[in-house]
Amino acid sequence: MSATDKDLILELVRKYHREEEAQQEFVPGRTPILPSGAVFDEDDRAALVEAALLMRIAAGPAATLFERKFGKLLGRRKAHLTNSGSSANLLALTALTQPETGKRRLRPGDEIITVAAGFPTTVNPIVQNGLVPVMVDVDLRTYNTTADRVAEAIGPRTRGIMIAHALGNPFPAAEVRQLADEHGLHFVEDNCDAVGSTYAGRPTGSFGDLATASFYPAHHLTMGEGGCVVTDRVALAKIVESLRDWGRDCWCEPAASDTCNKRFGHQLGGLPFGYDHKYTFSRVGYNLKGTDLQAALGLSQLDKLPEFGAARRRNWQRLREGLDGVRGLLLPEPTPGSDPSWFGFVLTVAEDAPFTRSEIIAHLESRKIGTRMLFSGNLVRQPAYREVNFRVVGDLRNSDAITERTFWIGVYPGITGEMTDYMTATIRDFTAGRR
Repeated sequence: MSATDKDLILELVRKYHREEEAQQEFVPGRTPILPSGAVFDEDDRAALVEAALLMRIAAGPAATLFERKFGKLLGRRKAHLTNSGSSANLLALTALTQPETGKRRLRPGDEIITVAAGFPTTVNPIVQNGLVPVMVDVDLRTYNTTADRVAEAIGPRTRGIMIAHALGNPFPAAEVRQLADEHGLHFVEDNCDAVGSTYAGRPTGSFGDLATASFYPAHHLTMGEGGCVVTDRVALAKIVESLRDWGRDCWCEPAASDTCNKRFGHQLGGLPFGYDHKYTFSRVGYNLKGTDLQAALGLSQLDKLPEFGAARRRNWQRLREGLDGVRGLLLPEPTPGSDPSWFGFVLTVAEDAPFTRSEIIAHLESRKIGTRMLFSGNLVRQPAYREVNFRVVGDLRNSDAITERTFWIGVYPGITGEMTDYMTATIRDFTAGRR
């Protein structure tokens, strides 16, 4: 295919996008308002098609470039693209169980402090590695835990902390970082729902020994599926890369063959001297790599992250001002010292409200306003965790309240001011009619 042919195809793709995605009129009560979703422009579609034309169907130069740019965005030395944020979490925590971590190596039965209310894939890697989750409660309104709760949970078997920023709202990561340093604990920062947020003037994802991100369509930028592990520690980065890439000992980039100049010059384990280093495996790993198709879209989306964050903040603020003083609902608040790139607008029905969560959700859904629970609610009440060994610190009262009375609505960049005004009016009309 000539360059001219490719240019023609890409121009047709852009034309197709403009026709397919032409702005549709918003009709209140008829046009669905999704709680989350991806926003694409013609550059995104063209980037994805161009990668397909080049047949970049595995990890390659686009993946490497994305890793470099995303790591730089967060001020981290190393970044490794994965096939999902859940895989990123699994790799980050599993890396800390490997022998190279020395005396601080996580071992079965060690405790990891986490929060009870959130998404399960923050906690699942703890369980999957034979470790014990220590569940702490969160605050209503910020939906994050506090440094005091984390400090209270530290016990003789505690070896680490793994917490997610709640719906784009940062937890007090600097204070948690300080606690981890004071007590010699590992700190994994789950940044999957908060890419673009800051705390204490620093990007979320820059505080943990390792931090993770997700690029699922609902998140702040998307590749369709995808995730990333970032760290400043080269030794940990090497472990993450090995675990991600089948557990192999070789660190060659895609399509490279002899980066170490000793491809046939190693003797490892019980293998004979000279066994091909590309097929030498130093740990029990996975195949959790991303692809150039994903990375091509991710690179295009990355350029729009500031614009996406501004839209999320604008929509959240418009809802917050429009719903100020509404009866029967607890409105969200940013964590002090933070600048969230909001994932959603969280609402909790007050205990004494003259209506239930089910009633207000049914009202909103009937008017085409999409809603979501705050993910799993209190994880210890989920059926999957009935036989999981965990420790609870405190009464998890707020996590229970979230399970029973909390939901959220959308602020993603595809939502317009007209839509947020309609959401505000619909909620106000509902609450005003309940006495």
